[in-house]
Amino acid sequence: MRLFSALAALYVGVLLPCSAMAQPAANPNPTVAAPDPATLKAAREVIASMQGDRATLLNAMAAPMVGMMQQIGVKQQDQAQTLVQEVVMPTLTAHYDELLDIQARSFAATLGKEDLQAIATFYASAAGKRLAAAQPQLAQAQMAGTQQWMQSVMPEMQGKLTKAIQAHGWTPGSPTKPR
Repeated sequence: MRLFSALAALYVGVLLPCSAMAQPAANPNPTVAAPDPATLKAAREVIASMQGDRATLLNAMAAPMVGMMQQIGVKQQDQAQTLVQEVVMPTLTAHYDELLDIQARSFAATLGKEDLQAIATFYASAAGKRLAAAQPQLAQAQMAGTQQWMQSVMPEMQGKLTKAIQAHGWTPGSPTKPR
């Protein structure tokens, strides 16, 4: 269970910022039909371009993963690093195309082929290539900023949650208060 929690934290802390930067806003009228193969292919190319060099992106995940290993109980940093290098990174690398496919399907379901081609054109430009190359650094900066922000609002949120729980009568072991 702790491993699942750690992997969920990885997603929220590392992969989500990367994918959030790569994800367009949700379409208010999503299509139900599967995207056509040409649109899906264009979407996959966009995702691959947006995320930049695969090895660089995956390597950027290694340090946070060591911290996660320590959070789930592997306290020795050298042991955590060994597990990340021997197990975690090879597993993520082996399944990376699955992540690209998931993201590509969401892009293809939300954006048309013409938009995807325009986005691909941007990522083929010098500015697009610089943005793609900066993605790992941007993701780390976003993660650090998000963690700092959450830490700054957590005391306020905890106080408000405690008050709301009390106002609803939701103390441990008590029945839910009717509205």
